[in-house]
Amino acid sequence: MSNRQRSATNAPEPSLDETIIGRHLVIQRSRLAGFRHHEAPAFLPALRAGSPLTLSAERDNPHDGDAVAIHWQGHMLGYLPRGENLVVARLLARQRRLSARIRRLAPEADHDQRLQIEILMH
Repeated sequence: MSNRQRSATNAPEPSLDETIIGRHLVIQRSRLAGFRHHEAPAFLPALRAGSPLTLSAERDNPHDGDAVAIHWQGHMLGYLPRGENLVVARLLARQRRLSARIRRLAPEADHDQRLQIEILMH
């Protein structure tokens, strides 16, 4: 590995406030909670970094009134972790334009670390 490749590999990730992609602002990076309890394990081989995801607020969720479900092609993958979902839930309630995508896949990691996502505001 050349020095140039090594320095690119070890470069620190930009902070969220520095991460503007086109006209989209990355507002949050999170892991997927509930990975093994939903459809994520079945679809893991088909998922790719960059794949678009759908967010939906579940205000009637009996476990968390701020729950935000994450879907891929109509399949329930899991949720934003409790404690990391409040801002996104409130933005969705205010009908702000948000999108999500897969940031990183780690098939060999612990269940709740296998899929990391980014949430973008438009």
